[in-house]
Amino acid sequence: MSAQRRVDFDIAIVGGGIVGPAVAGLLAANERTAKWRVALIERNEPRPPDAGRIDLRVSAISRASQRILQAAGAWAAAEADAAPYSDMVVWDATSRHDAADALRFSAAETGEPDLGAIVENLRLQWALFEASNVRQATVLRTGLEQLEVTPEHVRLELSDQRSVRASLVIAADGGQSRTRELAGIERVGRDYDQAAVVAHLRPSRPHEQTAWQRFTPQGPLALLPLGDGRVSTVWTLDPDSASELCAAGAREFAARITAASDEVLGRLELDSERASFPLGRWQVAAYCQPRVVLVGDAAHTIHPLAGQGANLGLLDAAALVEVLGDAVANDEDWTGLRTLRRYERWRRSENTLVMGLTDGLNRLFGNDHESAIALRRFGLGVVATQPWMRRALIERALGVAGEVPRIVSRVTLA
Repeated sequence: MSAQRRVDFDIAIVGGGIVGPAVAGLLAANERTAKWRVALIERNEPRPPDAGRIDLRVSAISRASQRILQAAGAWAAAEADAAPYSDMVVWDATSRHDAADALRFSAAETGEPDLGAIVENLRLQWALFEASNVRQATVLRTGLEQLEVTPEHVRLELSDQRSVRASLVIAADGGQSRTRELAGIERVGRDYDQAAVVAHLRPSRPHEQTAWQRFTPQGPLALLPLGDGRVSTVWTLDPDSASELCAAGAREFAARITAASDEVLGRLELDSERASFPLGRWQVAAYCQPRVVLVGDAAHTIHPLAGQGANLGLLDAAALVEVLGDAVANDEDWTGLRTLRRYERWRRSENTLVMGLTDGLNRLFGNDHESAIALRRFGLGVVATQPWMRRALIERALGVAGEVPRIVSRVTLA
């Protein structure tokens, strides 16, 4: 422990979105790491959510993520404004939502109260920063400029001219991670040449706490239920079409979403701003190197059609804290590559599986060849008639399938 005393912090977390604060909260909640000195480096203050207003950026928070957030001390606050959904309907544009080959997933099949909840990203961020666990960390309102890794510690040069030393740096600063860049860690993947258009709309028919997803010829369209009766739409399009749609008048925008959704919720009216962002699939060549480890979008980005981006990042956070805590319990070097590579092997395999599934679905449903249409309708029809297949997919969506952190399998929600 003498080496640890020569540093300012045991852990320096770079990035204060959702995953970074979650790591801080989980470290404080784990009895083996609770006394560590943790710095959370984030330039921007979290924006308090506006009462009665739902921000454009939302996430479908799985059961696993709810348990992770609960362990970090943040779920109770976030849940107050969450919109749980009990059903999900998925269908192809060549079919209908009520056809035999449409997939319907229901919480009733699992014994769970719901399949997840739609939550604003900024409310999650705010709930985390307000959590007592996260407040134990030292928040540094600045950015990262330089990174120097030595055998004994990592020296971080910050934008406000300060310099701090940490035993381990955790990069949680998103897809354009400055930490990853400074560490010289490359990522591999590709841009999808697609953009996601997001907005909130008010339907003429109730959403019935159901998440709707239609695979249109232009790209997958999701309608996610919000707590105020509206739906949040995410429509994947080619970049030119996305720009054109965002520039359209409010009535035209709503009419095109209504038509693309096959009027499953009746007529839709635009009831928010609009935005679009580019999509890609990326994963780092290495999740770790000496004294540096990556989590969340800093390590991987994924297509939004399965709504798993935030959930994978929170699973990264829980897995990393578990690995670090176990290393302490076993009197191992928790900053060493032997420990960090346990986390890498664990999360790379799980993330690669989910990324492969979403990439394959995006390719299959983006193909309008007759054979591809026949194949996907056949596949949807098979899954629709097989309860065990539906349950397997539901468990994966809930985040409780595969190798999960202990807090996911042990914690129960009220």
